[in-house]
Amino acid sequence: MKKATYIFSLLLLFTSCKKFLEVQPQLQVDQSEAITNAGTAATAVNGLFNLLGSNSYYGSNFPSLSYLSGGDIQWTGSQSDPSEINKHLTSATNGNVQSAWTAIYKTIAQANYILDKVPGLTDPLLTPALKNQYLGEAHFIRALAYFDLARGWGGVQLVLKPTYASTDNVGIPRSSLADTYAQVLNDLDAAEPLVPTTVSRNRVTLRTVQALKARFYLYQKNWVLAEQFATDVLADNANYNLVTPYSAFFANSITTPTAESVFELAYTISNTNNHSTWWLPPASGGRREWAPGNPLVALLNDPTVGGNRNALIGQTAAPGLLWYGKLYYRNPLGTDPAYIIRVAELYLIRSEARAEQGNLTGANSAQSDLNAVRARAGVAASTAATLSDILLALEKERQVEFPFETDRFFNLVRTDRAQTVLSLPDKHLYLFPIPYNETLVDPNLAGNNRNPGYY
Repeated sequence: MKKATYIFSLLLLFTSCKKFLEVQPQLQVDQSEAITNAGTAATAVNGLFNLLGSNSYYGSNFPSLSYLSGGDIQWTGSQSDPSEINKHLTSATNGNVQSAWTAIYKTIAQANYILDKVPGLTDPLLTPALKNQYLGEAHFIRALAYFDLARGWGGVQLVLKPTYASTDNVGIPRSSLADTYAQVLNDLDAAEPLVPTTVSRNRVTLRTVQALKARFYLYQKNWVLAEQFATDVLADNANYNLVTPYSAFFANSITTPTAESVFELAYTISNTNNHSTWWLPPASGGRREWAPGNPLVALLNDPTVGGNRNALIGQTAAPGLLWYGKLYYRNPLGTDPAYIIRVAELYLIRSEARAEQGNLTGANSAQSDLNAVRARAGVAASTAATLSDILLALEKERQVEFPFETDRFFNLVRTDRAQTVLSLPDKHLYLFPIPYNETLVDPNLAGNNRNPGYY
């Protein structure tokens, strides 16, 4: 990766947690003056959330790698980079892949600065609880960033210290996938005792950490712990539950997150994301260059499969009658949240974990968790009762539950179903290429250190 110093600040300084994510455009500042007291620490953490939600990361580009790779979304535009991804012809020079990679490492760099500077601050306004919160959030976001790198690119370079000089963080070898995931767990374990136990859906709390741990352990096939951490969140049903109908978590331009959201990123008119631009048709202010394919449209419109999840799609007026995605639609455009973890995912995580442990049917079983998600969508209960049938039912349920979120492709890869479902010619396509520009400047990413199949 490029060894640059990434420190970002905001135009305004926020001293209230309530205002934390009412963010402003970013400015680059001298890192030596960036984090010196309680106010600049708050600004730095604001900047960290900004980077996580930037358009190159969760603001649109990183999710699009999953959308366009997952087989259900078609690319209707003329640009070659997204077309490559959509056709599984992605090259190492792909600009979308480069943009996502760079954005994720920028996010890691900002987390590293916070973790390095905040512990030594002595400002009385920076209370122990606030200091712990900032450090816990930095650990969590770094964990999420490395988790995303691991599922997208495999084992990567683990940059865990800030870059203050050009000689810092040089020569770091590429780590194994196991070591990359081990770092994710290290950061989640560090975050867990530091973050607050209060309820927040835009900030990192104990439930946020537990939810990402449930996803992490699912990817590790540690079924016991995947079930445990999913249950930790779902048991808090006074604060986290499935909202009814399905569209209730996003429809009608709701201004506050619902109990469906465990973690979502907020945007404002001064800090927008690009999701709606790509999904909505021109008549609604967008470009409709990501569009649901006809097979997905049929599934969502089938009352026995999609149920009330057909609220996710709409159709343009005649003569076009083109289908488009409606999850991101708010006015002003670009103020929709980025949904990172929802309660529905935790039900499906726990369902799979229970199935793999042999708890297939009955109360508090794989089947009952699956059917909780189906019931909320207005779909009849599944009768899947064997392990293979439940796993297939879960795959199909994720397809219609999260079609416009960062889910489909990564889960097909996780279960080694991507080659079969997507008719991929080779499993090297399970990973994205290390960007060509990175291989030019860093020998630790070049040659045999590149992902196979992208030479």
